[in-house]
Amino acid sequence: MSAPLLLVYPGNETLADALVAQLACDVAALALHHFPDGETLVTLPAVKDREVLLLCSLDRPDAKLAPLLFAADAARDLGATRVGLIAPYLAYMRQDRRFHPGEAVTSRSFAGVISHHFDFLATVDPHLHRYHDLAEIYSIPARAVSSAAAIAAWIRREVKQPLLVGPDEESAQWIEAVAALEGLPHTVLTKTRHDDFNVEVSLPDAGRWAGLTPVLVDDIVSSAHTMIAAAGSLKKMGLAAPVCVGVHALFGGTAYAELKAAGAARIATCNCVPHDSNAIDVMPALADGLAALLKTA
Repeated sequence: MSAPLLLVYPGNETLADALVAQLACDVAALALHHFPDGETLVTLPAVKDREVLLLCSLDRPDAKLAPLLFAADAARDLGATRVGLIAPYLAYMRQDRRFHPGEAVTSRSFAGVISHHFDFLATVDPHLHRYHDLAEIYSIPARAVSSAAAIAAWIRREVKQPLLVGPDEESAQWIEAVAALEGLPHTVLTKTRHDDFNVEVSLPDAGRWAGLTPVLVDDIVSSAHTMIAAAGSLKKMGLAAPVCVGVHALFGGTAYAELKAAGAARIATCNCVPHDSNAIDVMPALADGLAALLKTA
């Protein structure tokens, strides 16, 4: 049987290089041609009788979705035995309920589309807040691997006397998972969000953490306003400039520059979404999860 074929969506080449180092597979590029009218032509290499793994991190997903679905359907039509999706960042997980009347619950809609076009899915730390497992909304075999071990190892190497700090209550699961691996002290800030751009955070008993280096850890860094508010508050409390760690480096607009300007001592993210801040390699964990999935999918 031939090795799986890793088909790389444009812009994901650095992820492919890191993943291939851990996974026995062949690699090819997915060719896209964009017509003046906005439509896209998708061209695949030979895939007949191959198991195809489409690699595409789903940051800025709307522009990627149609070509990705075309590629999956074309692979199957051209004779691929199975077509799986490797999405280190999985989009549309945060809209997990109807927060206001009339809103679409896009996490379920997106899961339905992906489940229809792909045979299996592998991802890293999807935003499972109100869902406990991807199986609640994905009808295909889906493997979510954790970045906690890679983050913990990076903190152990790079930060002296770390104090893990969650910027809000929703980040508690990431903080606890990382802290447990290294036996590190940890706490979570209390957040009050006034609107999309105004966030206030506080830390009870800040004095007990004097002398430690705060390490802010969160799963998704998009607007970065929560981390910016947390970094500013920690500095006002007299703590050291924080190290900011994110799993998924979405960084919309000027968010990255604003976080640096807020006084972060260092910004490090996992290589789920290609970005200059990528410093933590989660591809070994993703490769292990994918290998297990390939045996059972």
